[in-house]
Amino acid sequence: MLATYSRCLTIAIPLLAVNLADLARDRHQPSTQPGITKSRDRVRRVLEEFRTASGFPGAIAGVTYADGTSFAVAVGTSDRDAETPMKETDLMHGGSVGKTFFAALALKLVGEDRLSLDDNISNYLGKEPWFEGLPNAGAITVRMLLNHTSGLPGYGDTFMQGLVESPGKERSPLDAVKSILGEKPANAAGAAFLYSDVNYQVLAFVVEHVTGKPAYDDIRRRILKPLGLARIVPADRPKIPGLVSGYAGAKNPFGGDKMLVNGALALDPRFEWGGGGFVTNPRDLARWIADFCEARAFSPKLLPEIFTTVDAPELGKGARSGLGVEVEQTPLGEAYGHGGYFPGYFTQVRWYPGKRIAVAVQINTSDDSLVKRSLKDVVDDLAQAALKPTPAS
Repeated sequence: MLATYSRCLTIAIPLLAVNLADLARDRHQPSTQPGITKSRDRVRRVLEEFRTASGFPGAIAGVTYADGTSFAVAVGTSDRDAETPMKETDLMHGGSVGKTFFAALALKLVGEDRLSLDDNISNYLGKEPWFEGLPNAGAITVRMLLNHTSGLPGYGDTFMQGLVESPGKERSPLDAVKSILGEKPANAAGAAFLYSDVNYQVLAFVVEHVTGKPAYDDIRRRILKPLGLARIVPADRPKIPGLVSGYAGAKNPFGGDKMLVNGALALDPRFEWGGGGFVTNPRDLARWIADFCEARAFSPKLLPEIFTTVDAPELGKGARSGLGVEVEQTPLGEAYGHGGYFPGYFTQVRWYPGKRIAVAVQINTSDDSLVKRSLKDVVDDLAQAALKPTPAS
């Protein structure tokens, strides 16, 4: 099931307000500061060692520092058959990392007093003909969607079987939501954490009800463009310019091994939407997680709400989930970030507030047999490698 592999991690700390236009301009400047070359070399070495030991085709890592400096490194190939070298600017499907963009748009609306975290979602969706069929429909709040405590289960079995039988068929996000209508809730609303893409599908419908505009359009206009995140684009069609081949393994039920066939994704991505729904590049992803975690995408006043967490043992020992974000302890201290899966692609991004550094990595496989280490552990190692040496060193 898609949600089995789609995992996230994100949180934030306050920072002084910035001029977003200036920030967007600065982000496209080359990284020429002293010490960056050595950091880049160390990051490349860690990434290449991971690829060599594992056997996947290629990978990109992106690094962002608190001063805005950033860089990316690429290793391996973007097309295994053609042996095309992976480029630092290539795109891969980010899977559930995309939830952070929908969360940020919802939080922006909360900061504008257009949406309330503790409003029942029936205030926004109650007149929809499908709404009453949602498990726990009358008790779910916006907050519960954001922290996965609504009790909504994952996609229905019939919907998932349809993805297996006809992965290239176009399906809508509403088709995905309707797949759980009439099912029993996984738990009482607000009682426990259960990761489900449906939470964010429903959240996206709430947001569109408030704005009257397509969520993708608002995310582009209000988040991606002002922050200069040009290499993050909606996965709203099978053919996405710049997307490299992904390899899911022979046992992948959603279209076989090679997920890009004649330039199109074998699994039509349009149903995913609020559950993920973005194609990304690791350099921009690292920038984005720093933006999210330092409240540059919404009001900093919301940070206490965002970081009020619930236990999320499903995500790992000691993991916690806030509003659209997850938190884990690492060798570099507490980390906030997000993980993602889409057939053919794995993604992990983390912000380390104690080190003031963000790291993202994407690989063009989701074949577990070709990934010998946890991406979370790899990102920790990349962050350690990327840390700028002190003057004494």
